[in-house]
Amino acid sequence: MAGPMWRQCRRWSTNCTSASLLETLWHFNCRSVSFSASSLGWPSWSSRPGNEGQPSSSTQINPKILNFTSSLNRHKSRLLYPTLQSCCCRTLHSDAKLKDPFTLAQKDLTSLYDDIKKELFVSKEELKSLCDYYFDGKGKAIRPMIVVLMARALNIHSNRAGDLLPGQRAIAMISEMIHTASLVHDDVIDGSDKRRGKRTINEVWGERKAILAGDFILSAASMALARIGNNTVVKVLSQVIEDLVRGEFMQLGSKENENERFKHYLEKTFKKTASLIANSCKAVSILVNSDPEVHEIAYQYGKNVGIAFQLVDDVLDFTSGANHLGKPSAADLKLGLATGPVLFACQQFPELHAMIMRRFSSNGDVDRAWQYVLQSDGVQQTNFLAQRYCQEAIRQISMLRPSPERDALIRLTEMVLTRDK
Repeated sequence: MAGPMWRQCRRWSTNCTSASLLETLWHFNCRSVSFSASSLGWPSWSSRPGNEGQPSSSTQINPKILNFTSSLNRHKSRLLYPTLQSCCCRTLHSDAKLKDPFTLAQKDLTSLYDDIKKELFVSKEELKSLCDYYFDGKGKAIRPMIVVLMARALNIHSNRAGDLLPGQRAIAMISEMIHTASLVHDDVIDGSDKRRGKRTINEVWGERKAILAGDFILSAASMALARIGNNTVVKVLSQVIEDLVRGEFMQLGSKENENERFKHYLEKTFKKTASLIANSCKAVSILVNSDPEVHEIAYQYGKNVGIAFQLVDDVLDFTSGANHLGKPSAADLKLGLATGPVLFACQQFPELHAMIMRRFSSNGDVDRAWQYVLQSDGVQQTNFLAQRYCQEAIRQISMLRPSPERDALIRLTEMVLTRDK
């Protein structure tokens, strides 16, 4: 079964079919159904402001295929894949200028890092230095920015003033604390020596103290979470920590079956990156609105943007180093990780299969794999998949009542796709 399916993927890639990966993903849930390259259409990106030059399709989605597929493993598709049943998004904001996310969120983020440092206050000077090390205000603060904008958009949607509730602001802060604690632990696991342009905590203070610092940040985040006083919010954000651990374990493994690799990769991506954004967005919705459908809109936006963000990050591992340093970084390959560009390249270069299974551990594996990726359309296909996740995020957030913050969240999806670092 694996061979014929991946050969079909290769034909789609060779023909530069824009829907190829999502067709591939549908095969995971519905392998007995055969799609031709022209049987599945996608709405044109070029019809939306600011999306000129993005891939488009002249065909329409076949309703029979959608109805049949949506009845199969719906719970899985809601977790991992964009909601394919409703991709015919209406034209958005043709007469409105999309707002800048950073500008709108700036007021609420100004004192974010100072407030986090207050949560991390300890009398022991060395532990304080470790905990404050990454909270220096030089991070992008993408996660708390999304949470702030989502909270304001939801408040307006729920007929309230746009200003944040105290609990919503606390969730923005907690999201950054959980994220940073996970970075501290990841750097220990990966043996990284650089983070955000400076030496990592484990490089400066050693692995043992780095692990303890990450644990302390998580404990402080848990205390702040408990003070919100909402059991449902506690449950939702506790899921994030479980997902982070499960995602890390998934990253340590490989799938022999090529048919399972994309599913494994996307599920790992959700757990390690998107779960935090999705559940943080859901948490701020719970504090202002009792409608489960509104909670789901917030969750789905965060999930899809989060997966797209990581897909672009995986692409930049192959392109950013070449663009900015004149040489490839290939950090993921050096860690033995097969990300989207590699998995796509494996369709065209089966030689990569053995390298993936031995986690690029033999001499020359990293360089050869990097060359295979560049010779394939793996980067382009991964970028295309990220575009589709962003398209679904736009569809979800557009269900909320119009507001500057909602428009800024739409604008953010474009920024995710076009970032170069």
